[in-house]
Amino acid sequence: MTATDSSVTIEAMNIEEKSRIKRARVHAALGDPARLAVVDTLMVGDAAPSELGALLEMPTNLVAHHLKVLEEADLVVRTRSEGDHRRTYVRLVPETLAIVTSPSLTEVPRVVFVCTHNSARSQLAAAIWARRSHVPVASAGTRPAERVHPRALKVARRHGLDTDAWRTAQVDDVVSSDDLVIAVCDIAYEDLPVEARPRVHWSVPDPAPTDTDAAFEAAYSELAGRIDRLAPLVSSTEAKRPRSKS
Repeated sequence: MTATDSSVTIEAMNIEEKSRIKRARVHAALGDPARLAVVDTLMVGDAAPSELGALLEMPTNLVAHHLKVLEEADLVVRTRSEGDHRRTYVRLVPETLAIVTSPSLTEVPRVVFVCTHNSARSQLAAAIWARRSHVPVASAGTRPAERVHPRALKVARRHGLDTDAWRTAQVDDVVSSDDLVIAVCDIAYEDLPVEARPRVHWSVPDPAPTDTDAAFEAAYSELAGRIDRLAPLVSSTEAKRPRSKS
């Protein structure tokens, strides 16, 4: 074996060892029932630390401790709200999350994606969802704009999505009580009253302020990745109903 071959072998072994160390850290982080509960909660959407505490009936100091461990294992990251800048949301890092499963969301009659203006993120999400799932889908806004953003239309068409029926709509005119509502916007999520809060929240940055093709493409990519992870967990109400005999 030459010196070069030996060097390559040692480098490969070092990479493999680092991978094992990282995997062990992830397993250790998930080995606590409370941290696993946090991960299960975040599987389908983002949440503020205070919301995690309320959902899991966990005191603030314990939430902080468990999030610190999950952050050190690269399982979660924090992002600052685009609405209330004092507020942060916790989100999972999907690349680190290869071994975690989540309970399915069953008997969902329809998915509704919501953002503030219903002009970009929610429209893109609904169109992507329609391609990935047989569960019906719609979109709406808390303060809908007069028209869909031109760059959202451009990105959608680039990815072969049908935009002919895209129209902006008000949340109150679209959402029903049994819909699975997914807020893809911090501001929309925070604007809705607590009793009307969506069951799922995705903290997707608004591409409109940047107003570049790259920003809208990044929003598309993030939405597509999240939908790819969520869609297999959602089953339709229709799938539960027995077929009528002909």
